[in-house]
Amino acid sequence: MPRPRQPGRHRRPEPLAAPEGAPALVLAVPGTPSAATRSLAEEVVSIARSELPGLDARIGYLDGDDSEFPTLQSVLAHASTERADRFEQARAAGSDVTEPDGPVAVVVPLLAGPDSALLRRVRQAVMDSRVAADLTDVLGPHPLLAEALHVRLSEAGLARADRARLFTVATAADGIILASVGGSEAVQAAGITGMLLAARLAVPVMAAALDEEGSIAAIAEQLRGSGSQQLALAPYLIGPELDAGLLDAAAKEAGCAAAEALGPYPAIGKLALAKYTAALGIAPPQPQGAPAH
Repeated sequence: MPRPRQPGRHRRPEPLAAPEGAPALVLAVPGTPSAATRSLAEEVVSIARSELPGLDARIGYLDGDDSEFPTLQSVLAHASTERADRFEQARAAGSDVTEPDGPVAVVVPLLAGPDSALLRRVRQAVMDSRVAADLTDVLGPHPLLAEALHVRLSEAGLARADRARLFTVATAADGIILASVGGSEAVQAAGITGMLLAARLAVPVMAAALDEEGSIAAIAEQLRGSGSQQLALAPYLIGPELDAGLLDAAAKEAGCAAAEALGPYPAIGKLALAKYTAALGIAPPQPQGAPAH
């Protein structure tokens, strides 16, 4: 049976739905497409749809092949054609509609932090499509990403799930290397989320670049020099943008264990949706990070 509506100020707010005719949310997925990448991207857009009913969410691959993995350009072109067709059908049916003049789509890069080379390619793909589309910023930094990093570390046995609980994890790290890709800009942005993670774990967290030679080793040495004995590598990455073998090589270089990439953690879908709604000026409740324990 449905629950009765709650009276007064404690009544739950009506769920927000996507406005009719709203632009599509197009998730721009970097990296070499694969079945695992597609599964991850589909889970991210599924989370976004569950948060905003009626959302038109699609997936475009930066290195797609337009068969199994549609390219970002083709997804944008298809969205544009569909919108034009809907307008023509409505007009032919005698509906008094005006041709929409807003963006056809809002493109959200599936990236936790800035990567200028990948973002340049996303921007170029949007331009090449010749479709009116808005391009948002990357998903981080955000408290929800610090929460996701904490969860991945605890899943790997490298951090306590909850500092308030009186138990110890024998393998818990006392220093975290936050691994990013995208050079110094990405390291700087990762450092902001790293401060939030350090507050959650009460251990030092320092960011390093997986794609800069010597960066991981230098940060590992710095952490050990300041007293950390047991390090852990936490990828500040969603997954598709990570070259195969890079994380294992970095963990070996640092001489420590590594957690999994963020993957389709629920926060990723919520943050992608938040970028979309902010671009359109519609405001569902903003995703909040869970408080540090």
